[in-house]
Amino acid sequence: MQLSVLSDNEDPSVVNNGAQSSLSQLTKLKRWQWWTLVVINICFLLIGQVVAVILGRFYYDQGGNSTWLATLIQTIGFPILFIPYFLFPSSKKSSNTSSTSVSLPVLFLIYLVIGVLIAGDNMLYSVGLLYLSASTYSLICATQLAFNAIFSYFINSQKFTALIFNSVVVLTLSASLLAINDDSDKPNGVTSRKYVLGFVATLSASALYAFLLSIMQVTFQKVLKKETFSVVLELQIYTSFFATCVSLVGLFASGEWRTLGGEMGGFGKGGAAYMMTLVWTAVAWQVCSVGVVGLIFVVSSLFSNVISTLSLALTPLAAVVVFHDEMNGVKVIAMLMGLWGFSTYIYQNYLDDEKAKRISADATVFAEVDK
Repeated sequence: MQLSVLSDNEDPSVVNNGAQSSLSQLTKLKRWQWWTLVVINICFLLIGQVVAVILGRFYYDQGGNSTWLATLIQTIGFPILFIPYFLFPSSKKSSNTSSTSVSLPVLFLIYLVIGVLIAGDNMLYSVGLLYLSASTYSLICATQLAFNAIFSYFINSQKFTALIFNSVVVLTLSASLLAINDDSDKPNGVTSRKYVLGFVATLSASALYAFLLSIMQVTFQKVLKKETFSVVLELQIYTSFFATCVSLVGLFASGEWRTLGGEMGGFGKGGAAYMMTLVWTAVAWQVCSVGVVGLIFVVSSLFSNVISTLSLALTPLAAVVVFHDEMNGVKVIAMLMGLWGFSTYIYQNYLDDEKAKRISADATVFAEVDK
C-alpha cells in the first residue's frame, strides 16, 4: 500500500529521529549505488502496477468473473515481502524502540482495521476493472490525488493552496469527461448500467484509497512515530494478511469458490494460462509493493507516491498496445488534464518538502548554537 507524506504542521525532528537509522545506512552508499537502487525500485513499482492491471483485465477478458478472487489476488502474495524484510532489516535499536513504544493490542487493532479497509478498497477496484476498459479504469484512478488533497486537508491538517485547488478541479473535470464519454470502448457484454457501476466503483475505490493514505500517515506520525524500511514493510505485510483473510471469507461466503473450477475450464487461453494469470498477477502486485517501500526508504514517501501515480498514465498506453483500447478524443483530453492536475499537485508537494527541509536545517543550526 502506497504510503504518505509529511504535513506542513508536522515537526521535522520527529521524522528525523524515526528515520535516523535509515539515513545512516543510505549515507554509506556511493552516488551511483544510490541511483541504482532508485532506478531498480522505480522499475519494480512501474512494471509491477502496470502488469498487475493489464493481467487483471486479461483475466476478465478471457472468461474470469470472480470479483472476490480478483480481490484476493491483490494481497495473497504478501509472503514475498518477507524476502526484503529479512534481507534488509533495520537496526536492532530502531526495532526495539518501535516495539516498546506501541502495545501489541494497539498494533493488532491498527493492522486489522487498515487490512479490512484495504480488502474493501480492492473489492471496489476489482468491480471497476470488471466493467471498464483498462485505459478508462486507470484514468479514473488518477482522481485519487484529488481525494488525497481533500482528506489530507481534513485529517492531516495540510494546507489547501491555489495549486492544490487547481489540481482538484482539473482532476474532477477529467473524471467528469470520462463519466459522460460514449463508453464505446467498454468491454464486450458490459451494458451501460454496468459501465456506470464500474465508474462509480472505481471512483469510490480511489476515494477510499486516498482515505487510507491519510490514515496511514497518521499511523506513522502519531502512533509508530517512524518510517524505517522494516516498519513500513511490517505495515504492508500485516495489513495484507488481514486483507487476505477478509477476501478469503468473502470468496467462500459468496459461494464464488464453487464456480472457480468451471471458470478455469472455460478460460479462453486454457487452464494453464488461467493459473499463470492468477500467479503472476499476485506476484506483480507484490513487486509493486517492494518498489513502493523501497522508494519510501531510499528517497521519500512523496517520491514513492509520485511514481505510483505516474504509472496510471502509463497503463492506458499499455492497454492500447495489449488490448487495442480506443484512445478517443475524450480520453486523450482526460489524460492530458490528469497529467496537468498531477503536475500541479506534485509541484505543491515539492514546495512543501523544500519548506520542511529549511525548517529542519534551521532547527539544527539553532540547536548547535544553543550548545
